[in-house]
Amino acid sequence: MISDVISSKELSKVDPVFGQVSFDNHEQVVFCNDKDTGLKAIIGIHNTVLGPALGGTRMWNYNNEWEALNDVLRLSRGMTFKSAITGLNLGGGKAVIIGDAKTQKTPELMKKFGEFVHSLSGRYITAEDVGMETSDMDTVREVTPYVTGISESIGGAGNPSPITAYGVFMGMKAAAKFKFGSDVLEDKTIFVQGIGNVGEALVEHLVNEGANVTISDISKERLESIRDRYGVTIYNGNDLYSETMDIYAPCALGATINNDTIHKLQAKVIAGAANNQLEIEEVHGKILQERGIVYAPDFLINAGGIINVYAELENYGKPEIMRKTENIYNTTLEILKKAEHDGITTNRAALDIAQERIETRKRENAK
Repeated sequence: MISDVISSKELSKVDPVFGQVSFDNHEQVVFCNDKDTGLKAIIGIHNTVLGPALGGTRMWNYNNEWEALNDVLRLSRGMTFKSAITGLNLGGGKAVIIGDAKTQKTPELMKKFGEFVHSLSGRYITAEDVGMETSDMDTVREVTPYVTGISESIGGAGNPSPITAYGVFMGMKAAAKFKFGSDVLEDKTIFVQGIGNVGEALVEHLVNEGANVTISDISKERLESIRDRYGVTIYNGNDLYSETMDIYAPCALGATINNDTIHKLQAKVIAGAANNQLEIEEVHGKILQERGIVYAPDFLINAGGIINVYAELENYGKPEIMRKTENIYNTTLEILKKAEHDGITTNRAALDIAQERIETRKRENAK
């Protein structure tokens, strides 16, 4: 899951935050601790040039605090580019809570976390991510207005997972159009890795289109449930990456495209919901380019969720949410064509477009 693996010997030689390999000129990193509730959290604010930093809160049982720090640094950076490439007036931020969401999450812990969010006076706006549910955001909302993804019953946009999945589906269809000449996914062999809320919603879209879907997940119970519901195949092999497939859709945690997997991968297209899919962006993006594997940049095609929660800030309704999310198809095609024309990786093409929007705003603000 954590791509930036550092040995204990190396850790002793680097600065705690600014020396981390995932540090990318982040504006602010906040460490949150509360003895009474057991809260240990980190909030990362990467960039606020385009607007307040918006990004979800992830609760995960990290092996150590270094993993948590590097995760929040990478995720918050990704949110900056996700908002920029999607045309939203938002910056990039993220939060991680260290702990087991199933056994350690309590209303008191969530409220205390909300108090830390509130202390940032709107520089960071939180939302739902791994280990979180809409009800948790409702709890946070009790102590701060700086939260999105709350229940529709109290004026929010609700669970962002279905919209995230729809955006991934649109991006996948665009990548298929670029690679195969048609965006029809019927009879395409697609492996979906990770079937949480987003993964399941994506599976439903794919099954409805007639794709041949194989699923994998760490939860046997979840696998069997999704198989029975949608009639898909459970992967029982030992090396998913070596399997013949048309499209690989990573929808769990990040860095599954790494030195161990990239040369084994038999997919023609990579398009999934996971963040930070490339362990080392420039290196692995280049290898995919050389191998002729089309990579739909994750921070672009999984932007449906942030489009959904952004609606709460801008007060637009479901039709506009769907229009903006559907436009991921056009943006994905634009980036894939730009990468081919310029001879660069698709990830670099997307980053360049996003960075240019940020730099333009920075110049405007300086006038």
